[in-house]
Amino acid sequence: MAKLYFYYSAMNAGKTTTLLQSAYNYHERGMRTLILTPALDNRFGEGLVASRIGLKANARRFSADEDLFALVQADVAARGSLHCVFVDEAQFLSKTQVWQLSDVVDKLNVPVLAYGLRTDFRGELFEGSRYLLAWADNLEEIKTICHTGRKATMVVRVDEHGRAVTEGPQVEIGGNDRYVSVSRAEFKNITEGLGRIELQQPVLPLGEGH
Repeated sequence: MAKLYFYYSAMNAGKTTTLLQSAYNYHERGMRTLILTPALDNRFGEGLVASRIGLKANARRFSADEDLFALVQADVAARGSLHCVFVDEAQFLSKTQVWQLSDVVDKLNVPVLAYGLRTDFRGELFEGSRYLLAWADNLEEIKTICHTGRKATMVVRVDEHGRAVTEGPQVEIGGNDRYVSVSRAEFKNITEGLGRIELQQPVLPLGEGH
């Protein structure tokens, strides 16, 4: 029986690496997959999903208002049986799109594996993550660590000087130059001390999660 899975984490936990490894495992067994990625994230090129360690794969870009059930249904009609759908940066899904992915599972019997951040730089849930947490059949945390050595569960946005910022749009695409994963305790220290506590520079990439 197909299921909807949500793999969530803070930044730099290896979400995309895990996605690409899972897709490769399907391909090794002669099974066809479809990787979806939001159109707003084009850091690695158009229609491409890439990890920090150099893995990459072609992906189908989707817009914020695109019907994902219709997209998958059309893909199956055009190319034949589909064994798994992967969704990168799933935090950017809309509520409607999460429901459409649940229809892919329930009506087409195709498993969907979604990977994304749980919360934004203010500690608030993204829309896609909120409804994946509510509706997914399986939830799994991909772990990474804070520079303090504790488990990182939150994300801090920084400016060009490495100073934490707490205002601005929820969605602002960036990597290690703009975001740092930290523990909840460190998130409080940084954001509550805004203006006198500065993140150390340079910000070192965090290790892959286990």
